[in-house]
Amino acid sequence: MSETITKGAEAPSGDNTPKSSPEKKQKPERVASLWSDALRDLRRNPIFIIGAALVSFLIILAVVPGWFTDGSPFDNNACDLADSLKRPSAEHWFGFDVQGCDIYTRTVWGARNSIIVGVLTTSMVTLVGALLGLLAGWKGGIVDSILSRFTEIFFSIPLLLGGMLIMSMLGKGNAWTVSVVMTVLGWPQIFRIMRASVLANKNNDYVMAARALGAGAGRITFRHILPNAIAPVIVVSAISLGVYIGAEAALSYLGIGVQPPEISWGLMISDASVRFLDAPHVLLFPSAVLSVTVLAFIMLGDAVRDALDPKLR
Repeated sequence: MSETITKGAEAPSGDNTPKSSPEKKQKPERVASLWSDALRDLRRNPIFIIGAALVSFLIILAVVPGWFTDGSPFDNNACDLADSLKRPSAEHWFGFDVQGCDIYTRTVWGARNSIIVGVLTTSMVTLVGALLGLLAGWKGGIVDSILSRFTEIFFSIPLLLGGMLIMSMLGKGNAWTVSVVMTVLGWPQIFRIMRASVLANKNNDYVMAARALGAGAGRITFRHILPNAIAPVIVVSAISLGVYIGAEAALSYLGIGVQPPEISWGLMISDASVRFLDAPHVLLFPSAVLSVTVLAFIMLGDAVRDALDPKLR
């Protein structure tokens, strides 16, 4: 009687059966978005790193200037005419101005008013212009027409010329009045950019889908349209911050911006311009700090623009 031959291959000797390995945890895929891609690009951009470092230092300088002057604030009564126009030395790095005041101390404490004007003006311009542009672009119709015609009135007034006219009528000025005047004249640029961005985004598919799901106008505006339309506004605002600091210096140089006994770089440049040939260091240091500040904010704005603009990738 023949042995029964079993079908199929015999199991090999030894325990070589594959063991069931636990499933490996898969890392969640990174969700690509405009902001995450922009942040990754900014971290790799040396221009942004340099600009951000300079801006951070300048903000610290404006907030706590006492850290850089041994805790002593600038005092006009401490100026000595015997030190007038003395050159830089190891004890006084920037030398003395016409009134015998230490230029280094004045430059450090002058950063406060200049940075305050730039940051405050940019914040108010962005807030007013973005909200009105969002309203005009979203509503359209008669609201858009009225706001657009109203904006054209301010577009016909140059920033510096209008600032000179208004500040001369107000008389004595300070950092807050200069910021308000430049806000009144500067918001139309942000308005137009925001309005155009909203018009380009409000008919996209994700907005139509939100409407179909029953989302209200407020939710669509602030949860869907605003985050996608704000990028060009941020870029222009970052670049404009340096422009506003330069505008404040120009108004103070003309004697209609920040007034003594307050300190600003524009006032220092104005006082030093008449003695440039006799003592160039009096004009050199505040002018150099002002130029570096404006350059730092422009570098920061350019880097943000390159990161947020898909056409430049």
